[in-house]
Amino acid sequence: MKILPFNYLFLFLWFVFSFPVLAQDTNQNIEEESTKTEKAVNKGIVQGTVRDKDTQEPLIGVSVIVLESDPIIGVVTDLEGNYKLEIPVGSYNIQASYVGFAPLTKFNIVVNTGNANNLNFELAESASNLEGVEIVARKETSASPTTVESPLSTQRLTTEEIKSNPGGNFDISRVVQALPGVGTTSGSVGGFRNDIIIRGGAPNENVYYLDGIEIPVINHFATQGSAGGPTGILNVSFIEDVTLSTSAFEARYDNALASVFTFKQKEGNSERFQGNVRLSGTELATTFETPLGKNTTALFSARRSYLQFLFSVLDLPIRPNYWDFQYKVTHKFNEKTTLTAIGVGAIDEFTFEAPKESTPETEYILRSNPSINQWNYTTGFALKRLVKDGYVNVALSRNMFDNRLDQFEDKQETEEFRTLLLESQEIENKLRIDVNKNKNGWKYAYGLVGQYVKFNNDIFSRIRKELRDSTGNIIQPEVTINYNSAIDFFRYGAFGQVSKTVLNNKLGLSFGVRTDMNTFTETGNNPFETLSPRLSASYYLNDEWSINGSVGRYFKLPIYTVLGFQNKAGEFVNKSNKYISSTHYVLGTEFIPRTSTRFTLEGFYKSYANYPVSVRDGISLANQGGNFGSIGNEEVASIGEGRAYGVEFLFQQKLISKIFAVFSYTFVRSEFSGSDGELIASAWDNGHLISAILGRKFGRGWEMGLKYRFAAGAPYTPFDLLESRRNYLSIGTGVLDNSRLNSERLGNFSQFDFRIDKKINFKKITLDLYFDVQNAFVQTSPQFPRYTFARTADNSGFQTTDGQPIRNDGSNAIPTFLEDDEPSVLPTIGFILEF
Repeated sequence: MKILPFNYLFLFLWFVFSFPVLAQDTNQNIEEESTKTEKAVNKGIVQGTVRDKDTQEPLIGVSVIVLESDPIIGVVTDLEGNYKLEIPVGSYNIQASYVGFAPLTKFNIVVNTGNANNLNFELAESASNLEGVEIVARKETSASPTTVESPLSTQRLTTEEIKSNPGGNFDISRVVQALPGVGTTSGSVGGFRNDIIIRGGAPNENVYYLDGIEIPVINHFATQGSAGGPTGILNVSFIEDVTLSTSAFEARYDNALASVFTFKQKEGNSERFQGNVRLSGTELATTFETPLGKNTTALFSARRSYLQFLFSVLDLPIRPNYWDFQYKVTHKFNEKTTLTAIGVGAIDEFTFEAPKESTPETEYILRSNPSINQWNYTTGFALKRLVKDGYVNVALSRNMFDNRLDQFEDKQETEEFRTLLLESQEIENKLRIDVNKNKNGWKYAYGLVGQYVKFNNDIFSRIRKELRDSTGNIIQPEVTINYNSAIDFFRYGAFGQVSKTVLNNKLGLSFGVRTDMNTFTETGNNPFETLSPRLSASYYLNDEWSINGSVGRYFKLPIYTVLGFQNKAGEFVNKSNKYISSTHYVLGTEFIPRTSTRFTLEGFYKSYANYPVSVRDGISLANQGGNFGSIGNEEVASIGEGRAYGVEFLFQQKLISKIFAVFSYTFVRSEFSGSDGELIASAWDNGHLISAILGRKFGRGWEMGLKYRFAAGAPYTPFDLLESRRNYLSIGTGVLDNSRLNSERLGNFSQFDFRIDKKINFKKITLDLYFDVQNAFVQTSPQFPRYTFARTADNSGFQTTDGQPIRNDGSNAIPTFLEDDEPSVLPTIGFILEF
């Protein structure tokens, strides 16, 4: 569906103009019919554990209260640091406080009758100045997620913020687009993909950790060598919160150039079986959690897409089909030792089928895209052991990504017409150990990481087909990639970090260093080549204002498709490639007038070196990764440079008086050089990014959310008209003119999303009905131009200039461009049933 049908538009307008009345009166009949039930079971459970943030020891006797409750509702934690609140259904701000520790408030905690809400607190110690006046570690007590180690460029999303995000579709990768510094290919392809662009860096510059275990693939139909795809894999029902660091990374994280995402999962219900079922316009998902014994809890989930059935009914040519699975099992051996087993995996199939009514647009889709068959998983164990003044983490994990791509000329699925076959596997086995201590005001951490990597790649790709003129002379030689390689090697590294607050706790300082090595590249065993120091500082002007800064150098190993490439002689010609480096300089200020409100302003500059540049095309791989398929299967040289710089502003208001809001603005420039050494705009150079979210809770279970996004026009490369004419029939797309790389720009991207939720609480069951509209104002969605040949009136073939059958070199074809800036509107009605 491209344009919002009248009935959906009518329904949307009806919701908008009647919502004040709905919020007050619509539920009256339901409540009258179930008054007895509502009065009998109008309470829900909030439970969790309170720990010392630095040592992870449980805290006994902590006061946990519901703010603004009258009379005050509260409890204290028991001998194991646990608490349990039974409170009326609704949305609350809940605070934990304890003598000697800074109080911590968690906002917008939704309490239902269906599921108990697992809410954990980690309190930071407070300190006293020389006059005996308590100085609170303010950053640990407010809306700010920053720490001494990462005092800026850090944001956090709670599970409720993810679930209720308008247009987010419960997709974490899509929800983070509202944060400052985060751009996506939404500015160029209508928001279809989840490529996460952080401060002008490529999608593969980010790393993702789930409960301390790295997960390389977080999207369905992922682009190999990158990380993006159209739909996220992670189940939001598992998530407690998500923290994004766009600079000032802690030294414990390796291979990150642009950002670090840390996903913290909740633990399963320790008292009873509970779960939820979610049905949306695209998928069905189930989640279950249960105790498995006195000291063991578990969460399990599965999700199934039915887009393939929907697209078949709509007579669309694509058939996306996916499953995903997730689990977490936690066992507490004793008060000091906890073992967690986690797993996440997906099965993806992206195929095509000729529609009943063919159009030039559907013909282009069938010709230009590969079919995709993928599966991936990450599984592992994380052991946490509390020791004197701190704790030790040990994580053992394995992840695997299996990818197959197929494409044929003119949809003729025989080997003679094959243009692409890729069968590839990436396998990593990882061991991570880190020690974390807090003693006499000094915080320090150190650790090791080791990996055993296997990568297999069997690929045939026809870049150019051989073409001859009428006399048999070759006018274009064939260009192919054809090799079958297998590599295995070790990766290993070490880190250390130390932090301290001085000057009566007004100045926080943190210094870290790490190095990473491998046994494959020519200089990979040199620890000094990847020595990456980083320094952060934060100075408190008063209890509301702080000035923060950081400088750091970060490294990333070239992607496996690059390392595993073999030339025709069977040589691994990219073994000489170096680690990509990025040096960050960030300065900013943070203003927190109260614990629920946060303002930040930051400027950043990032410089890149050793970026891989295609030997064949002369362009930086920093421009690739925004399309389906695979990148990096070619000879490259570590000669690229780059820079990204800009400024970010954030305003965040947590839930106060039933209203919450977020506004962010980012100005960013991103430039990279190719073989000519000239810095030009990269594919991620959006310039201006704006995002705003406004939420309102109306009572009686009604909630409304509004979201607006804007991205200035993304750069794109025009077509080489001669090469495109010659090669369109064989490859199904036009050929880009890399001599004019990113010299054109699309129109601006702008989108308004709207969502309404209605929660109905029954006895031990909660039903959440929601209506969500993406692009509710029917705004145009700029798209890359698509090169093709004009079709006949009945779309049975190509038009030609001489009326004869089209020639192999396209010389008698009529080139044309498919322009598709029509609005794409997606209304969704769904429900979540908690039990």
